[in-house]
Amino acid sequence: MLDGIRSFVRDRLVGGVSPAGETPAHAGFSRVQLAACALLLELAHADGEFSPEERAHLERTLVRHFGLDEATSDELMRLAEAERAQSLDHYQFTRLIAAEYDLGQKMVLAEIMWGVILADGRLSDLETHLVRKMASLMQLEPAYLAQARRTAAGQE
Repeated sequence: MLDGIRSFVRDRLVGGVSPAGETPAHAGFSRVQLAACALLLELAHADGEFSPEERAHLERTLVRHFGLDEATSDELMRLAEAERAQSLDHYQFTRLIAAEYDLGQKMVLAEIMWGVILADGRLSDLETHLVRKMASLMQLEPAYLAQARRTAAGQE
């Protein structure tokens, strides 16, 4: 039983990250990229609809910001969706990002988050609340999140 608990903690909470930060079975992207994609998918689904505009924005973002080819990007989205569906909360993802990303990377991710939820032209209160909660868990100050929103909305 103790081995089962250790295995759960290692695989689910620690995330099974190799020393190089890559997901063992998927060397095309890192565990932190998987976490970021899971958060982006959670935001895209927050209003109950994953619109075609949100999907297109997310796909372009994965290719552009993560430097992935289309096939690797599709695999990342598939695995991130599975991780998102199995997770109990956002903490496992935000904790990894808070630990691995510097302020600049967190700002870029926050801009991407706002871009995903603004892509369909509708902004729900739930989406706004969720992005603020995620930013707080990633240890990103509210002023930086506000700046990221202005940038994503093209106001800068």
